[in-house]
Amino acid sequence: MVQRDHVPLEWLEPYPVLERVRVTAWTCACLAVVYELCAGAGQGFIRRTVQHDQGHRVHQTRLWPIGEARAVWTGVLSGRAR
Repeated sequence: MVQRDHVPLEWLEPYPVLERVRVTAWTCACLAVVYELCAGAGQGFIRRTVQHDQGHRVHQTRLWPIGEARAVWTGVLSGRAR
């Protein structure tokens, strides 16, 4: 659930950010909006997929050092960042 004082994230169109990336954590794919924590080369970002009947739309955040990306991930899960 989004908190009233949440931090809005800037969602960008997908772009090749890292040569190799791993999805290290994710939310349930049964929901309309799925979030994934992606990591590679000591950096990370969050990918958001909005699922529709007509298909899906993917966005991602900018890159952060992996520790900062994990902190933002925690914010997403707790509703303090969206």
